[in-house]
Amino acid sequence: MAVARPGLPTATAAAAAGEAAGGIPPSAWITALVLLIMPALASDFFLVQVFGWALVLGTIALSLQFLAGYGGMVSLVQMTVAGFAGYMVAILGTSGLTQISLGWPFWLAVPVSILLAVLFGTLSGALAVRTAGIYTIMITLAIAAAFFYFTRQNETVFGGFLGFNGVRAPVFWGIDWRSPVPFYYLCLGWAAIAFGLVTWVIRAPFGLALQGIRDNPRRMAALGFDVTAHRIAAYAFAAFLAAPAGILLTWMNGQIAPGTVGIGPVIDILVIAVVGGLGRPIGPFISARSSTCSCASSPSTRSWHWGFPASASSS
Repeated sequence: MAVARPGLPTATAAAAAGEAAGGIPPSAWITALVLLIMPALASDFFLVQVFGWALVLGTIALSLQFLAGYGGMVSLVQMTVAGFAGYMVAILGTSGLTQISLGWPFWLAVPVSILLAVLFGTLSGALAVRTAGIYTIMITLAIAAAFFYFTRQNETVFGGFLGFNGVRAPVFWGIDWRSPVPFYYLCLGWAAIAFGLVTWVIRAPFGLALQGIRDNPRRMAALGFDVTAHRIAAYAFAAFLAAPAGILLTWMNGQIAPGTVGIGPVIDILVIAVVGGLGRPIGPFISARSSTCSCASSPSTRSWHWGFPASASSS
């Protein structure tokens, strides 16, 4: 354990202090404190439409960053996985489209939706893992495009062009979780869990093996590692990160439509991940924060871009 000593340069002393605090730098503690007290500093609009959006989109982009940065697989299906989870919670739970929605309670609809989305992401990964480079991008983009057109044309299960409206966050423990402050903490909680999971996994044996496969799959296969199984497992883990974020996105807007899983949002998630950097898990959140700030002055434009009426995003 490093201990700051008199005479050390300021930067070195700060680094030593961070190491003494469990390897977490002081800037991370300050950021965490600011995020925790944000409801006391920001209005309801900024709390949901800026910070809530940034946390949700950053989490979805984090799942792509994990695959691309640590697995060498640029997947464009992550927004589709998130949208699939959103559709499932609308179909299995309650919505304004009562002739389709099954009306399950949230404590059953949410975990089943996540499970189905993880299965969808795993199957998508199983199709993509035997490709590399531009071919991985193209096959995952094809899956995303196929799902978009399928949801838009299928009215029996997915509600067709209009999708589902009236998809509300639950009320339990006496709290309406769609209210600005509780919903912000809901988004912050999952973003923190996702960030912590990625930070832990990339240092675990599985994450180290995945990075070895990224750098030299033939050598890792020669050492006895199952390259295909590791890559499919990485897709499953990334889907587990994206699925709850997709449900939060649906609750935030109160509805879900094919525009949510369109090609535009798919590319947006890629841009957020790339701009934030593929080498650090914090990057997607910083990039998403910047992109939502640029849209804050025109929320209606952003809402239509994501396939929702302008009134839905502010309800």
